[in-house]
Amino acid sequence: MPEGDSVWRVARRLHVGLSGRVITCSDLRVPRFATADLSGQTIVETVSRGKHLLTRFDGGLTLHTHLRMDGSWSVVGAGKQLPRQLDQGVRVELRTVGPTAYALDMPVVELLPTAQESDAVGHLGPDLLGPDWDADEAARRLSRAPERPLAAALLDQRNLAGLGNLWVNELCFLRGHSPWTAMGEVALAPLLALARRLLTFSISGTTTGARTYQVTTGDARPGRDHWVAGRARQPCRRCGTTIRVVAEVPGDPERRRAWWCPSCQAGPGPS
Repeated sequence: MPEGDSVWRVARRLHVGLSGRVITCSDLRVPRFATADLSGQTIVETVSRGKHLLTRFDGGLTLHTHLRMDGSWSVVGAGKQLPRQLDQGVRVELRTVGPTAYALDMPVVELLPTAQESDAVGHLGPDLLGPDWDADEAARRLSRAPERPLAAALLDQRNLAGLGNLWVNELCFLRGHSPWTAMGEVALAPLLALARRLLTFSISGTTTGARTYQVTTGDARPGRDHWVAGRARQPCRRCGTTIRVVAEVPGDPERRRAWWCPSCQAGPGPS
């Protein structure tokens, strides 16, 4: 599943390409909204909320999409066509006199009044990349289950929105905690400050062209950008201990992998 910074970049691409443009033809290829017609409406903006995308129209509607594992958005320039082999995957088509946007293999497509966006995203915790980021509220939510393993609590979008498996594993390493460390044993203020700083740094290259996207080590060279994520059985960059991996993050219902250095990351290990 994409990380919050990945979804932020998709939102920016849609916003830059489509905001201010009038829909000339729309097609929502999902049964519930198949008869909806957005023609004549102007796209106001596209924003991300955690891992969700909200495309707002001046008529008071919002198109809510979520990529999950397989979804993507493609923006095709004026006069160009989507490659034919992708046609079967189109779930949304938003055509303007300029670019056309296509949602491909999108598992979540929902049209709702903008005033009711909370029905789709109101359950989310504070957004690490949002203008209304609230570290105190995120800390309060994380503290509600002090016995919960750190990695699972950080992945829970109800606590804070935007962290995926890569960021959680890297955060655990950088703060020196095992993924199994109980939430109540973790200093939350520095953890959340680092999470915010990492994601903000990741998106900073979007406008400058610098290679900052999902770099946690400070070294953007291929194969040098992460501390533990994806590095099973390789030596730790700090101490040389072999990086370990388990098939799923402890307590994570989505059963995502956990990587860690048993020397650098103090605390319990897998049972």
